[in-house]
Formats: sequence, structure tokens, C-alpha cells
Amino acid sequence: MNHYKNASFVTLLIRFTIVFFIVVFLIKTVMGFFQFDGVEGLKNAYFIEGKWQLFIKRIGVMSLIYGVLMTIYYKFIKK
Repeated sequence: MNHYKNASFVTLLIRFTIVFFIVVFLIKTVMGFFQFDGVEGLKNAYFIEGKWQLFIKRIGVMSLIYGVLMTIYYKFIKK
């Protein structure tokens, strides 16, 4: 039986969103490390003043959309 059906919508949403956020953050950071030639390039591309907020917001919005879609799928569509 599908154990997601018994979980609450908010719990599933938070679980999917946080996991996706962490995975995407790590992937983008590792790829940026190699793309921008090390820590200094990564810091200049993503983490200087004014850019880190956009970096986090993008990943947050992507994660929230993914979380909502996966929660709807597992809670209401999947049998």
C-alpha cells in the first residue's frame, strides 16, 4: 500500500521541498566550483553581496514547485 496516502499534505510538501533544495544546492555548487575555476570564481559568481539572494530564491522556487507537484502526484494521483 502507498504510505504517502496516509501522510499529511504539508508533511509531504516539506519533505519533498527540503530534499530537492539540498540536492540542487549541492549540485549547483559543485558544478559551479568546476565551471568558475575554484572557490574564488564560485564566490564571485554566486555568493557575493546581492547575488546570493537570487541564487537561493531560484533554488527555493524550483524546490517549492517540485515539492507541490510531487506531493500532488503521490497524494492524489498515484494508486
